[in-house]
Amino acid sequence: MKDSILNVLNELEVQSSLEKSRKVNVLPENRMLAITKETGELLNMILRLKKAKNMLEIGTSVGYSTIWCAEAILEQSGKIITVEHNPTKIKRAKENFLKVEIQDTILIKEGNAIDIIKEFSKQEKYRNFFDFVLIDADKENIIEYFDLIFPMVSIQGVIITDNMLYPEKYRENMKEFSNYLKANPDLQTITSNIGNGEEITIKIK
Repeated sequence: MKDSILNVLNELEVQSSLEKSRKVNVLPENRMLAITKETGELLNMILRLKKAKNMLEIGTSVGYSTIWCAEAILEQSGKIITVEHNPTKIKRAKENFLKVEIQDTILIKEGNAIDIIKEFSKQEKYRNFFDFVLIDADKENIIEYFDLIFPMVSIQGVIITDNMLYPEKYRENMKEFSNYLKANPDLQTITSNIGNGEEITIKIK
C-alpha cells in the first residue's frame, strides 16, 4: 500500500478515535462513525480475492472505508459508486480522495440513499452489475436497502453489512436483518465479529 494512502488512513483513524472519545467537538451528524481498521483490512482482502471491478457503497461518511476499498479495486481498474446525504461529510471525503489521488476511481452520489438506489434499480445496466457492496447506513432501513440492492448484485457477488453487533442499540434490528437473510435460499450469509460485526453475504443464484 502506498505511503500516501497509509498516511491518510492513519490520520482518519486518529480522528475517529478522538471523535468517539469526545476529545474533539464535532456535531453528532458530522461524526465519522467509521468502520474499524480490521474491517477495512477485511474489505480490502475480499475485494482482492474477488478481483472486483464494480462496487457500490451506501454510506460514504468521510471516505475512510472508501479508501480501503479503492486501494484494492484500483488493481482491476475498477470503479466505486458511493452514496452519502451529508454535504459536510462529502466535502471531507472529496478532500481525502484528492490527498491519495483516487478521485477518478470514485463517483459520489449525493442524496437520500433509498431514492438513489431506487433510481438505480430502474436502470437495466445495473442489473447483476455490482460484484461488491458495502452497506453502512441507517439501520432502520437496512432490509429495504438490501432488497433494492440484491437484484443489482452479480452471481457470486459479495455484500458486506456493517454494525451487526455494535453499537448495541441496533443489535436487535441487525439480528432481525440477519435472520431475514438466512431465510433467503438465493444467498449464503454469516455474521462475523470482526470490527463492529460484519454480515458477509454471497449471492449464489
